Amino acid sequence: MMEHLKRQEPGLQTPVYVVDEAALVHNLEILQGVQQRTGCHILLAQKAFSMFRVYPLIGQYLAGATASGLFEARLAHEEMPGKENHVFCPAYTPEEMEEIVQICDHISFNSLAQLEAHRPVWEKAGVSVGLRVNPEHSTQEGHAIYDPCAPGSRLGIRRQNLPDQLPKGVEGLHFHTLCEQDAAPLVETFAAFEEKFGQYLPGLKWINLGGGHHITRPGYDIAALEQLILSIREKYGLEVYLEPGEAIALSAGTLITTVLDIVQATDMPVLILDTSAACHMPDVLEMPYRPPLYDSGLPGEKACTCLLASRTCLAGDVIGEYSFDSCPQIGDRLVFGDMAIYSMVKNNTFNGMPLPDIALRHLDGSCEVVRHFGYQDFKTRLS
Repeated sequence: MMEHLKRQEPGLQTPVYVVDEAALVHNLEILQGVQQRTGCHILLAQKAFSMFRVYPLIGQYLAGATASGLFEARLAHEEMPGKENHVFCPAYTPEEMEEIVQICDHISFNSLAQLEAHRPVWEKAGVSVGLRVNPEHSTQEGHAIYDPCAPGSRLGIRRQNLPDQLPKGVEGLHFHTLCEQDAAPLVETFAAFEEKFGQYLPGLKWINLGGGHHITRPGYDIAALEQLILSIREKYGLEVYLEPGEAIALSAGTLITTVLDIVQATDMPVLILDTSAACHMPDVLEMPYRPPLYDSGLPGEKACTCLLASRTCLAGDVIGEYSFDSCPQIGDRLVFGDMAIYSMVKNNTFNGMPLPDIALRHLDGSCEVVRHFGYQDFKTRLS
């Protein structure tokens, strides 16, 4: 991880997300290299990272973006114009579809019923449509909430629910089964997908391998990924799409917070921060997930172990236990790492908690506050 990411940026108000342009470029160059060597198309999955201020930068490296619904699709259309704009949603309303066909070039449907319900609109518009399928092959452990192949999943059409011939107009198949994984699970999943759905591939134009690929993580097997892509293109003559979200902004952002108070619990000090797991980094509670914290260690590893918690009234709004060489003091700043992904897109104002500012650290080291949030941002979410 880049050493300069740990900067506390004393000139900024906390809490604040700081996205590092140099780290983004580092990730984008890796992804661009995969595209250049294989001819695949890599798309930004906006559900993980939707900081549209840097969409022009992302558009310089990637083929475009993919959306989980109308609003994300509109955002990509407005902020990354001229690039590919894909969308998948488990269900679309008629009103949404009327706009989607005007701004998207690829639409994936989650069921045959949805495909046919919207056929008059997408056929007239001439967009490329596909079906999301479920290979029914899980490669994840411990996170069923993020496993589209878990029993009872509503995501993707199972093989037994498809006819021997795909419906007229279907040009692609889409599967998305991974979560923060390496290339080996993708290779394994494609083999399961090919066994079930391979009969359809010769008549198609494209295949979308979904997201969850940690391509920019150190140690990721890029060679295995590229070999798979090239083999698909050679065997079936298909355009290959990948839509990672985390890989674009992996390790490219921090969340800087201030210690507001210290409460002595029975067994350790509790640091009351001006940030919140529930409001500003919900994955901490949902996964659960222990975010990296610069200059800290595991409980008991360093001299002073503290519990980091929020100032909300939720008793369980706790980030976790961390150890330090010396106990932080009131007014000290702490820097959480890897806070660009699934943070800004998921945050909320529970308890009236202020949303963190969003800042961009430029290549020259200067730091710009891109967006400041205040009371009106809280109030206008209510009625």
